[in-house]
Amino acid sequence: MPLQETLFCSQQIHIPPELPDMLKKFTKAAIRTQPLNLLDWATSYFQALANGQPLPVKDCFEMPASAHAEHFGLTPGLLKTLHKQLGHKGLVDWAELVTRWQDLGLLSEHLNSLKELGDFEEKFNWLQFFVLGCSALSENLEQAMELACKVLTTDPEGGPARIPFSTFSEMFHFLCRVDGDISIQNMTRVLTTLETERCQ
Repeated sequence: MPLQETLFCSQQIHIPPELPDMLKKFTKAAIRTQPLNLLDWATSYFQALANGQPLPVKDCFEMPASAHAEHFGLTPGLLKTLHKQLGHKGLVDWAELVTRWQDLGLLSEHLNSLKELGDFEEKFNWLQFFVLGCSALSENLEQAMELACKVLTTDPEGGPARIPFSTFSEMFHFLCRVDGDISIQNMTRVLTTLETERCQ
């Protein structure tokens, strides 16, 4: 004998009071982030929400940083989102970055290109990967370092974008090493000049 079909009316359906606000925040986050695969991104969004982790959400809607970065898919906002999720760790497992990267709808071959370029191991220094990402979004070393400072600074937006000199120095050393065309003398001269200006 078939089960009797249950009829629902609006009075029988209980809607949690926090649901409308949660859906509103989710919708705004999706519009800002513009994920390529909304379903996969939504899964990672709600998993992060349930686990109290940083959400895979950009701070604002943005266009690619440059024509150079357009084919790459990565933007300063997405890089900043990755930094919010992984930057506090220092050393990061490559598998976790792969998951976070895919959650944002970025292509695996681009991530693999950065891994090869930076010669990253299965456990790697996040700051080095981060600044290499800045380099991928920039036309030259100076622009890459400016972008890194803008993302990492705690200064208000539009301010001087200051970061600790040791952090700047570590990122600059790494990019110079990856570039290979900058001599140790030039690198040292730049850092010495910057440190002198900082102390004045």
